Amino acid sequence: MQRKLMERVPNMLIIIVACTMILVMLPEASATRWTVGGNMGWNTNFNYTTWAKGKHFYKDDWLFFVYDRNQMNVLEVNKTNYESCNSDNPLHNWTTGAGRDVVPLNVTRNYYFISGKGFCYGGMKIAIHVQNLPPPPKASPIISEATTTTTTISSTTQIILLPIVFAIGATWDAFINLC
Repeated sequence: MQRKLMERVPNMLIIIVACTMILVMLPEASATRWTVGGNMGWNTNFNYTTWAKGKHFYKDDWLFFVYDRNQMNVLEVNKTNYESCNSDNPLHNWTTGAGRDVVPLNVTRNYYFISGKGFCYGGMKIAIHVQNLPPPPKASPIISEATTTTTTISSTTQIILLPIVFAIGATWDAFINLC
């Protein structure tokens, strides 16, 4: 019986290490990929100001433009060219020719996008403000009814505690399977 347990120990250690590594590598927050215009995509006769209203765009989010690749494009311009629909000197041409272009929002600032070829006059323009992700909310202290002391569990403690719980569970499972 001890031999079977000893054969399983290396496997359990591999599982524990793998689980720990996965937990440590998990990001705290993930970026959002926004499909510009939702189901309508990047198209004429659509109010992109209304679409963007109430949305929060954060650093490291992405804008996904879906449009007719044979007619339209995605140009990043300055505020003046955005307001006048001037596509002569774009800051960046995001058009790849596939009709599915992704723009990384990797700087906190105002972004202005238009479609050239006259489509901007039909409403194909959007201005967004990109901001830093707000800090996560602070954990409120747990107040015991019996005392006035507070207890909080730090994220470091949680990261350490979770693999230990998995290890105990895996060990218990291995022990039960042997018996």
